Amino acid sequence: MAGPQFCGAGLKGGLWNGAPSDERVGADLGGVVMKATYRVLAYLIPVIVALQASFIALGVFGLGKFVEDGNDFTKSILENGGSTGDVGFMLHSFGANAAALVALVLLIVSFFAKIEGGVRAALFVFLDVVLQWALAFVSFGVWGVGLLHGLNAFLLFGLGLMAAGVATKSIKGASAPSTAAASAV
Repeated sequence: MAGPQFCGAGLKGGLWNGAPSDERVGADLGGVVMKATYRVLAYLIPVIVALQASFIALGVFGLGKFVEDGNDFTKSILENGGSTGDVGFMLHSFGANAAALVALVLLIVSFFAKIEGGVRAALFVFLDVVLQWALAFVSFGVWGVGLLHGLNAFLLFGLGLMAAGVATKSIKGASAPSTAAASAV
């Protein structure tokens, strides 16, 4: 019986790099989807970090413009809003929540993706997000710790790329034997 056919080439012919049988397609579909999900989540981490840097810059420059226009930046403005930079600070807060959620989901997916080193990489990402949150909260009381919060963002960016690289290596490694097996037939 012929296997499922999509886009002319079919799952066996092109989409899955010459999978040798219909069973191979069904068996690997879940693994490939989990690995791809892991990789997308891992790449989201550096994207979120880059957006975070942009958002906080928007907030700080907006606040600078607010003061430059003759307004006073007071505790009331800080707590209740009203400055030009508010949107940047709000987006930075939202991005922090997004990073935490993505890191948690990445860690959960890592247990199912069966990527060599994937759980360890996801755990590093998750723990660094927790550290990033801790540094942010401490920075409100000890402003100099904010420097570590900014520097740690670079580490988080790199850890996200490392996790994505582990997934990419696993995906490419999984497809290599099927290509060799198909060409041997």
